[in-house]
Amino acid sequence: MNIILNGLGRIGKSIFRLSLKSKYINIITINELNQNIENIAYNINYDSTYGSIKDKFKVDKNSIKNSSVKITITHYKNIQDLDLTNIDIIIDSSGVDQDIKILQKLKVKHIVITHPTKNIPNIILGVNDKLLKTKPKIISTSSCNATALLPLLDMVESKYGILCGDITTIHPLLNHQKVLDSNCIGSQNRGVKCNFEFGRGSVNNIIPSATTTVEACSYIKPNLNNILTSSSLRVPTQTVGVINIVLFLKNDIKKDDFLKLSKKYAKKQKYDIVLNNYDPLVSSDFQGLSYTTILDHRYTQTNNNMLKLVLWYDNEWGYASKVIEIVKGL
Repeated sequence: MNIILNGLGRIGKSIFRLSLKSKYINIITINELNQNIENIAYNINYDSTYGSIKDKFKVDKNSIKNSSVKITITHYKNIQDLDLTNIDIIIDSSGVDQDIKILQKLKVKHIVITHPTKNIPNIILGVNDKLLKTKPKIISTSSCNATALLPLLDMVESKYGILCGDITTIHPLLNHQKVLDSNCIGSQNRGVKCNFEFGRGSVNNIIPSATTTVEACSYIKPNLNNILTSSSLRVPTQTVGVINIVLFLKNDIKKDDFLKLSKKYAKKQKYDIVLNNYDPLVSSDFQGLSYTTILDHRYTQTNNNMLKLVLWYDNEWGYASKVIEIVKGL
């Protein structure tokens, strides 16, 4: 299927780079507001987090090309204005909240939105990927945090039941943050007109924030909104997040039993989701991994019906790898 990638931010670029390694994903057009095609090629070729690619892209009029592929570059502001000639799938990684009624009218087979979106199927592999068999026209691939957290919650809930719990996401900085103290920052997706904390310098602060992780999970498992609380800390690292999880269960749990459960899940899983870690590693050691629920069992603890976990995930590369898998499944 021919694909147009709408938006080449951090997630969009990871999706594109991963697509170059996949024989199933054929991105033929990138729509990006940046008008400088030389800069688009440069941003694809070089990355401060994941390094440079060997087969570099060069500009060819209104396209970029390397030895393998040629990609048309367009600059439409609105998704409904995209040139959809010979396009089967839109991957919308723009981060913009799209009008679902407008998307329904677009003449493509599928539209994949890379952030949580109400009133459409939100799909997280390892939880509800059976929905892919229904071939929905419009889907969301949820968020990086929910993609990491929900498979774990689903695994625990199905075995022990969850009474309540609290999660804290420790998340790398993002492009909308400031390097030095500046004005407050609004967030359309979070309904925040002016976030004072995100206007503070991102490289010399740990910044507390609300998180939409549980809300994103609740689009798939509605009961979670009623039993989980959450908060977030934004830290000055470039990628790889970690989630601190405390759950109180309906049944008592022993550490050895949970270790067996997580090993069994990892052995039988269809996709790269759960990875069990026992080694003395730090966040950068998980950079570039496709696994999205990396359980660090050095910190797995139980006490009667309490379960304490630490979960790592590459919030860019790991999440983008799941977007690729979902697109392959359509």
